[in-house]
Amino acid sequence: MQRHWLTYALVTTLFWGAWGALTGFSSERGFPDTLIYVVWALTMIPPALLVLARAGWKLQRDPRAVGLGLAVGLLGAGGQMLLFRAVESGPAYLIFPIVSLSPAVTIALSFGLLRERTGRLGVAGIVLALCSLPLFDFQTGQQGQPLGLWFVLALVVMLAWGLQAYFLKTANNAASAESIFFYMTLSALLCVPVALWMTDFSRPIPWGWDGPGLAAVIQVLNAIGALTLVYAFRYGKALVVSPMVNAGAPLLTALLSMALSGATPSGTKLVGVGLALLAALLLALQPEGGPAASSDSSAGANAADKEPA
Repeated sequence: MQRHWLTYALVTTLFWGAWGALTGFSSERGFPDTLIYVVWALTMIPPALLVLARAGWKLQRDPRAVGLGLAVGLLGAGGQMLLFRAVESGPAYLIFPIVSLSPAVTIALSFGLLRERTGRLGVAGIVLALCSLPLFDFQTGQQGQPLGLWFVLALVVMLAWGLQAYFLKTANNAASAESIFFYMTLSALLCVPVALWMTDFSRPIPWGWDGPGLAAVIQVLNAIGALTLVYAFRYGKALVVSPMVNAGAPLLTALLSMALSGATPSGTKLVGVGLALLAALLLALQPEGGPAASSDSSAGANAADKEPA
C-alpha cells in the first residue's frame, strides 16, 4: 500500500494537467466560468456512483464521516465561488500566484497537527514545489495594483484550499474514500444555485456543443482527478501529496499548452517548469518508511472500508 499514493497522485496530475490545458476552451467560446462550475459539479456524479457501486453501496452516515466529507467539498466549492468574485475585482496575474500557495497551509497543518514527516529528498521537493507554484501564473511588467477586496478574497481562497487538503487527509482516517467523494459531490451540487445566481444570463451564452457539451468533456478530467486525489491522500502523507500534485499538474498544463499553441513561455514560467519537474522527481524518489509514515498510512487504510478491487 505504501506506494499506492504515488500512483494515484500521478494519475491526478495527468488528468488535472490535461484539464488545465483544455479548460480555457469553453470560456473562450463564451461559456461563463460559473456555468462551467455547474457542469463540473454534474460530472462528479458518475464517478461518485461508480465507486459507490464497486464498494457495494456502503455509504458511511455517521456524523464524523458526513461532517468531514462535506467540509472537504464545501471548502473546495466555496473557494471556487470566492475565486470568481476575486477575479472580477482584481488582477488574475496576482490572484492566482497567491492562491497557488495553498499547499503551504496544508504542509504547516500536516506537520504540526498530524505529525507527518519526510526525509531530506522530500523536504527539498516540498520547498522546490512551493517555489515553483507562483511562477506558473506570475507575469512581469504589470503595473502595481492597490490592495483591496480581491486581495482578501485571494487569501481566503488560499486558506480554504489549504484546509481542504488537510481535511481530506483527516477524513480518510474516519471514512472510506468512496464516502468522502460522495459527500464532496453532494457539496459541489449544493453550491450550484450560488453559481447560477452569479451567472450573467443577459449576455449571449452558447448552449450547444461549444457550451455545456465541450465543458462536460473537459470537466470529466477534473472530476476523475478529484476522485484519484482522494485515494492519493488516503495512502500518502498530506505534506507530500499536496505539493506534488499542485506543482505537477501546472507543470503538465504548461507543457501541453506550449505544445498546443506553439508559443514560447516566459522566463518565469520556464523557471517554474524546471523547479516543478525537479520537485516532483525528488518527492517521488523519497523512500517510504519510518514510524510516522507507517502509522499515517495504516491509520487511514484501516479506519474505513477498504478500497474496491
